[in-house]
Amino acid sequence: MKTDKNQLCMVRVESEGTITPEIEVELKAIAAMSDSDVDTSNIPEIMDWSNAVVGKFYRPIKEAVTVRLDSDVLHWLKQGGRGYQSRLNAILRKEMSSQLANRKAA
Repeated sequence: MKTDKNQLCMVRVESEGTITPEIEVELKAIAAMSDSDVDTSNIPEIMDWSNAVVGKFYRPIKEAVTVRLDSDVLHWLKQGGRGYQSRLNAILRKEMSSQLANRKAA
């Protein structure tokens, strides 16, 4: 969809995710545009990513592994109920991020 100033405008899809022929044409036109043709002047550049949330939109690929833990550590993890493997992953990710940040600071 074009405005009278020959600029692209947003189109909202409200019908159960179906794409109308008009929207499909618009999406193809956008996909055909080069990066330099996209006007991002009204989008502020993000300079500080320290508050970014890992995994909000991107889910890393999970890999099944066998790990041996001390029984008291496993018991402590399982005390929180379901999701102890996710909690273990979060603890390890926090430690990994901390170590990576310390290496960059050094």
